[in-house]
Amino acid sequence: MPVHKVRPDISVLNDSLEVPGIGHLPVNSFVLHASQPVVIDTGLGLPDRNFLELVGSVLDPVDVRWIWLTHPDRDHTGGIFDLLAAAPEARVVTTFLSVGYLSCERPLPLDRLYLINPGQTLDVGDRTLMGFRPPLFDNPGTVGFFDDRSGACFSSDCFGGPMPSAELARADDVGAVGEEDLRAAQLLWATVDSPWVQNVDVQKFLGSFQPLREREPELILSTHLPPAPGITGAMIDRLGSAAGAPAYVGPDQAALEQMLAGFEPSGGGHQPVPGTPG
Repeated sequence: MPVHKVRPDISVLNDSLEVPGIGHLPVNSFVLHASQPVVIDTGLGLPDRNFLELVGSVLDPVDVRWIWLTHPDRDHTGGIFDLLAAAPEARVVTTFLSVGYLSCERPLPLDRLYLINPGQTLDVGDRTLMGFRPPLFDNPGTVGFFDDRSGACFSSDCFGGPMPSAELARADDVGAVGEEDLRAAQLLWATVDSPWVQNVDVQKFLGSFQPLREREPELILSTHLPPAPGITGAMIDRLGSAAGAPAYVGPDQAALEQMLAGFEPSGGGHQPVPGTPG
C-alpha cells in the first residue's frame, strides 16, 4: 500500500477498495507528525492488511500519543486495537456516540479515551486541532478537524469520491483526476454516503460549509479522496450543489444474479442464488 508525505509533517497511508458499480474508493489514514504524534483513523480490517506495519513505515508505533477516530465505521477502525496495544501512551480521540457504537463489538478502554465534540480543541504540543462536523457524513459520531499549523483539514468521508481506476485512487494528488471525472465522483459519493442530502433544507445545508469557508484550509485530506491541495473553494461549491440530488439506487437482486452469472466458468451449470428459484 502506498505511503507518501503530502506535507513534511503529514504522511498519507493509502489503501483502496474496488466497489462494483461505483469505482475504486480510496481509503486513507494519516499520520500527523506533531510533537505529540497523531494517527488519524486506522484503516480497513481485512485479513490481508497490516495497519500496524503500515504505521511503522513512517513512525515507531510506541511514539503515537493520539489516535483521532473520525467515526467508528469499519473502514476507519481496522487497526485500532492493534495500535492501542503497540502504543501504550496513546489515547483515542473520538465522540461519546462513537465509543458506544464500537462497544457493540469490542469496548474501548475508558481510561484511554479523550472525548471531543465539534467546536472543541485538542492541544498536541506544537499545534492545536479544532474539531468540526463536516457538511457531509454517514455516521452521527463524525468529527473531523482543522490543523492550525499545517493548514490542513481532515474531513473524514466528506469530499470523497470513487475513482475510475486503482491507480487514480492511489494518486498523490487529486489533480491527477480530470475535472469532470472528479465532479461526477464527488457528487455520486455525496448521494451514496450521505443519502439524507436529498431531503435537506438547501440554505441550512449551504450554511454548514461556513467553517470551511472561514478557515479556507489550503489542503483537504479526505478518507476517500486523494489529497486535494488548493481547490477547497471549488470543492465546496461542487458539494453545495448536492442538496436535493436524486437518491442513489443500488443494484437489486436481478442485477446480482446477472453479475454472478458473469462469474460462471464457460460451460458451467447455473448455480441458483440461495432463496431464489433454480
